[in-house]
Amino acid sequence: MHSPSLPPRTRRSLLGTGLVCASLSAVLVVMVAVRWTPLISLDTTVAEALHRRAVTEPGLVQVNRVLTDWVWDPWTMRILIAVAVIALWRHAARLLAVWVALVSALAALVQQGLKAAVGRERPQWPDPVDSAHYAAFPSGHAMTAMVSCGLLLWLLRLYGARSPWWWAGLALAVVSVVGVAVTRVYLGVHWPTDVLGGLLLGAAVVAFAVVGYGATAGYAARRATGGAGAPL
Repeated sequence: MHSPSLPPRTRRSLLGTGLVCASLSAVLVVMVAVRWTPLISLDTTVAEALHRRAVTEPGLVQVNRVLTDWVWDPWTMRILIAVAVIALWRHAARLLAVWVALVSALAALVQQGLKAAVGRERPQWPDPVDSAHYAAFPSGHAMTAMVSCGLLLWLLRLYGARSPWWWAGLALAVVSVVGVAVTRVYLGVHWPTDVLGGLLLGAAVVAFAVVGYGATAGYAARRATGGAGAPL
């Protein structure tokens, strides 16, 4: 396994990414909460256009329902994280296992908390092609996919996956994250900004999690070697 310590430049880059994504998601939360007219208008225009198309494509709708209900379902993503956590624990990487599990759980709590706080209604159609329940913002599918895929890619990098495996994992992650975002809007169960908010929040969580683990693991290593007083 590669060292969890991050080069200063990488750490700064990740912190910057996390702060930008968190800031953009905060702005988006406010605009959604106050129902900023230009944003609502854009959401409605895109959602209506995709729904009109979905109504005429029952075969493609069925494919998208299978993808969103099984392949990219949040529980499928959480199962993948659980498998990774168990594997890490069995290989004695227990701090990392606990960290990944906690980050995944925290992301779910943040997601549900924001849904309850914002209370945005989902799109309502006279001829729906799919259904979903609870509040719309942020998209749980999109945020869970971003967090899960981001954490799994980080683990691949941390354990030095060879180039073919790394690029295959990256391609699969990108397809999954983009695919789940498009699918949720296409099926008419989310507004575009719901999935955008989920992606931004998920990216922020992953960026902060990677930086946080590097600092925590470094501190633990210094304590183990008697250097607890050393600065982070």
